[in-house]
Amino acid sequence: MGRLLEAEPRKSRLVVFSRDELKQFEMSQVWSEAEHPGIRYFLGDVRDLPRLSRAMEGVDTVVHAAALKQVVAAEYNPFEFVQTNVVGANNIVTAALAAGVRRVVALSTDKAAAPVNLYGATKLCSDKIFVAANNIRGARDVRFSVVRYGNVLGSRGSVVPFFLQKRASGVLPITHPEMTRFNILLEEGVRMVLWALANMRGGEIFVPKIPSYRIVDLARAIGPECRQEIIGIRPGEKIHEEMITVADSHNTVDLGDYYAILAKSGRGRDEYCAQTGARPVEQGFAYSSGSNNIFLGVEELARMIRAQFPDTMATS
Repeated sequence: MGRLLEAEPRKSRLVVFSRDELKQFEMSQVWSEAEHPGIRYFLGDVRDLPRLSRAMEGVDTVVHAAALKQVVAAEYNPFEFVQTNVVGANNIVTAALAAGVRRVVALSTDKAAAPVNLYGATKLCSDKIFVAANNIRGARDVRFSVVRYGNVLGSRGSVVPFFLQKRASGVLPITHPEMTRFNILLEEGVRMVLWALANMRGGEIFVPKIPSYRIVDLARAIGPECRQEIIGIRPGEKIHEEMITVADSHNTVDLGDYYAILAKSGRGRDEYCAQTGARPVEQGFAYSSGSNNIFLGVEELARMIRAQFPDTMATS
C-alpha cells in the first residue's frame, strides 16, 4: 500500500554496528568481509555519539535495533535503560542528521503503548524522539519512522527458550492463566522493516496486523506433558499487550497489512490517506493482544516452534 520510492543503485557498504564483539565475530563467520567486500563490522555503542557519527559516514539508510529490553532488569537498573534506549535514540537522530542519512527506521515494541514498566516508558520516549526528528530535518532529504511489533517468536530472552529449558523439570511457570501476547516471526519483522523503508513518508509508527496467542496454549505446545504452575504477574507486566490505544485512534490509519499511527490528525491524516490510499480507523479503535480477532492454537504454535527449534522440539 502506498507508492514505493524510486529504485536506487545498490549501495557498496553495509555497516554492522554493535557493542557485542562475540555476536559480530559469529556473524563474520557466516558473512565474511572476504566474501562480501562491502560489509563492515563496527564495534561501538549508541551511547557514544562520536563513534556513532563515525560509523554513519557515507551511510544513507539506518535501521536502529539497539536496546536494553529485559523488563525486570529495567525496574532494577532504570538509568541504564534511559542511557541506551532514550539517550541512544537521540544520538541516532543527531548522527543521522549530521551524516546526511536519508532513511531511518527505529524498531519499537508493544510495551511502548500505554507503558506500565520502565522499559516500555523508555521505548515510548524513543518513539517520540524519532517521530519528532522530522520536525528538525530542515531542507535535508531525510525521513524518520518507527516500526512497532510484538514478541518475536523464539528471540533471545523470550518465553519460548525459557519454556524449552524448563520443560525438562516437568513444570512450566505461568504468570497469569489469561495472559496473551502478540506474535511475529523474525522473517515477518524483517519484511516489515524493508516495507517501511520503501513506503515511509516520515513520522509514522507502523504496526503490523499479526496474531495473538495465549500463554497457556504456548505452554501446552511446548510441554503438553508438563504441569502448569501459576506464579503471579511480575513487576511491570501486563496481562494483555497493546500496540494501538484508544487515545491513538483519532490519528491511526489502515494501510492493509499494517496500521500507521500518524504524528498528526485532522487535515494531516486526511492528506496522508489521499496520498497513500490508507483509510482512517473508527474512533475508539484499539489493538490489543487480548481482543485480537486472530489467535494461534496449540498445534499451530507447536509447528512454528518446531520450525524454529527442530532439535529441541523433536521429541515433543
